[in-house]
Amino acid sequence: MARPMGSVRLKKANPCTLVLGVVLCLFILFFLISPSSPATSARSKAVTAQHHLSPPTSPYRKSNTKSGLQTAPPPVVRYNLNNVTITPNPIENQEHVLILTPMARFYQEYWDNLSRLSYPHELITLGFILPKTKEGNAATAALQQQIQKTQKRGPDKDRFKSIIILRQDFEPAIASQDETERHKMSNQKNRRAVMAKARNSLLFTTLGPATSWVLWLDSDIIETPPTLIQDLAKHNKDIIVPNCFQRYYNDEKKKIDQRPYDFNSWQDSDVALQMASKMGPDEILLEGYAEMPTYRTLMAYMATDGGDRNLAVPLDGVGGTALFVKADVHRDGAMFPPFPFYHLIETEGFAKMAKRLGWQPYGLPNYRIYHYNE
Repeated sequence: MARPMGSVRLKKANPCTLVLGVVLCLFILFFLISPSSPATSARSKAVTAQHHLSPPTSPYRKSNTKSGLQTAPPPVVRYNLNNVTITPNPIENQEHVLILTPMARFYQEYWDNLSRLSYPHELITLGFILPKTKEGNAATAALQQQIQKTQKRGPDKDRFKSIIILRQDFEPAIASQDETERHKMSNQKNRRAVMAKARNSLLFTTLGPATSWVLWLDSDIIETPPTLIQDLAKHNKDIIVPNCFQRYYNDEKKKIDQRPYDFNSWQDSDVALQMASKMGPDEILLEGYAEMPTYRTLMAYMATDGGDRNLAVPLDGVGGTALFVKADVHRDGAMFPPFPFYHLIETEGFAKMAKRLGWQPYGLPNYRIYHYNE
């Protein structure tokens, strides 16, 4: 019998095929709605951050309780920097101070002087950066020993709010830290470029949202007035530096005498500006060297016996032995150029950069601090 035109015969489906299709659909649904496997969680946990101020690209790692259950992450913290005060009365206003020290050698006198500062230690955070050298390792061990003594066994009033230690991930410019080697003119550009990198690494890592003031204090500054922070803050200057001297035995006078040490705090001269205008883009001006007479007015020679300790003079360059900075200056972008910036580098370049941003440095010619004498 002939089949009608256009008709289609449907082939009966195999029961096994239907069962296989249903199982496959159920498997796909289960895969889509099921939670991540333990292996996936382990992988994600391995790349998470461990600090609540870590970038949002790497979420905070949840801590495990003794029961094995995970606790909730800490809440989102919001900071209003408009509420951070920077005033001439920092103790009265409970203002936080960040003391930063690049350290290649540890001097016990430095730590003892730091411990004698009368500013409330619960408002002070300390930050250190040390090179990964044999000498740097010894300094780190000595520093940690003093930190343990102060923070764990010392009286509460002597304990600092927090202490941060960083290790440099770049090589030092010179192998020896002896004073004669550090101050050779031929070593200055590379040495100070590395110092600038260390300062910037330390600053960008430690500057917090509650910081009002930053005190840069070199590790070989062994004597300051205990009221150093209050004395500098009361001037309410954007940037201010005391005058750094060094005690030594004067053979002519047969007694302990004083001499200027830091020549990087100065007022510019027309001669120096003309010298800079003729320099190549990678050349820098250095202060305190007979081979490069700049005829700048050096704060080191402005000091007078019995002079007014509160006298403040405007500066164009600053040294870093004890450099007191409003935190907003750094937040505004002023850093320590490790490259020639208007033919200046490191702290002197910082002063130039700050001035370009509208912040004026000042110095105190008759307010003395003292550098270690090797």
